[in-house]
Amino acid sequence: MNLQLDRHKALLFGSAAAIRLLLFTGFPSLPDLLTGRVEISTPITSFKRLQEGLFLYTHNVSPYDGGVYHQAPLLLPLFSLLPNPSIYPLATDPLYTAIDLLSANALMQIAESRESVSSRLFTSSRKNARWSAVAVGAGYLFNPLALLTTLARPTSVLTDLFILLATSKACAGHALTSTLALAVASYLSLYPVLLFPPLALLCYDRILLRASHAGSSTNSNVTNNNNNNNNNRKPPSLFVFVLAHLTRLALALTALLILSYLINASSWSFIPATYGTHLLLRDLTPTVGLWWYFFTEIFDSFRAFFLAIFWLHMASYSLGITIRVRGQPLFAVVALLGVLAVFKPYPSVGDTRLFLGALLLYGHVFELTRYAFPALSSLLYSAFLGPAFYYLWIYAGSGNANFFYAITLVWSLGLSVVLADVIYAVLRDEWEVERPEMKGREARQI
Repeated sequence: MNLQLDRHKALLFGSAAAIRLLLFTGFPSLPDLLTGRVEISTPITSFKRLQEGLFLYTHNVSPYDGGVYHQAPLLLPLFSLLPNPSIYPLATDPLYTAIDLLSANALMQIAESRESVSSRLFTSSRKNARWSAVAVGAGYLFNPLALLTTLARPTSVLTDLFILLATSKACAGHALTSTLALAVASYLSLYPVLLFPPLALLCYDRILLRASHAGSSTNSNVTNNNNNNNNNRKPPSLFVFVLAHLTRLALALTALLILSYLINASSWSFIPATYGTHLLLRDLTPTVGLWWYFFTEIFDSFRAFFLAIFWLHMASYSLGITIRVRGQPLFAVVALLGVLAVFKPYPSVGDTRLFLGALLLYGHVFELTRYAFPALSSLLYSAFLGPAFYYLWIYAGSGNANFFYAITLVWSLGLSVVLADVIYAVLRDEWEVERPEMKGREARQI
């Protein structure tokens, strides 16, 4: 069985890599075209802006002086090791292909852990209907949004990789590795820090499961008293565990910031240029999100107030969703990825790719969803009309910003419906486990 799975996995990865490399080499002008698309590249992830930062960095000029580069300093020495993409356009192709395959591998490891159907506090009655790891990986790798994102080469793919690595390590009970991966993702993009509560709970539950299994196996072996005493040690309380790993997350982030300070010529100028842009929305380049148009139109006197409201609204989902689905911390991670794809300041279709890919882990509850067709229809509708409306606004001059913003509202509405519908399906699945007699019966909200 494992040999067959490895064969399927090798075939999946080989075909996915071949398609990506074929698109890179067969359509050499396509990556540059997609890099300029606002639906895929944002001011904080754009590959073009990364190239500008690299040019300044390699010429001993601070990349943060011009107000164009808003990405993490550690990306500069990493990408400076590669040949110049403007001279060797195919130099970055294997790197981005490898990042995609590593992300898919981490997602498949999450699927293989069976955490989505059987956690410490909850086991789904539909656990036999879960999607296989190969099916989840294929759904992620062959998603058209994934191919477009890879071809556009935004740096957000690195953030997605470390988010998936943090989640996969949490599913394996490797709390320290998960925390370090989350620290790198938060350093690169700031927003992943909101995933800490559910990831901490996921690590804690997995460690308790491991301790209970070790304790039961040790108790059956009465001849080894020393091992019995060691394995039956009481695990730390949830509060102590979360506090310890929050401290580790803070220390890891501090180490990354200090290293960035040293790389940036012993200057802290990168903080307002990177995280300040995230927090204060200094660059109002259009995106598929909800923030840019609102803050273009708002009066300056109200800007600080609405920035606080928007951030509070997005951050409030972190604890709220984690507490509500305490029995399924992995689903809390998936739901928060959907929240970030809709409500963060600089979203792109790459965030949607990550959310939809992680959503495949809960394929066993898709039968409980109610609005899949209108939600997916609105996403397809906006995906095709979005580029047309942007062209009418920017190039044809026959439209205005309202054209593009209206279609991004439809996109966000479709994602919101998908997210709300899946949350309903998961809660309905929990309810049917608690009350088996209600399985298959209609539920009405009063």
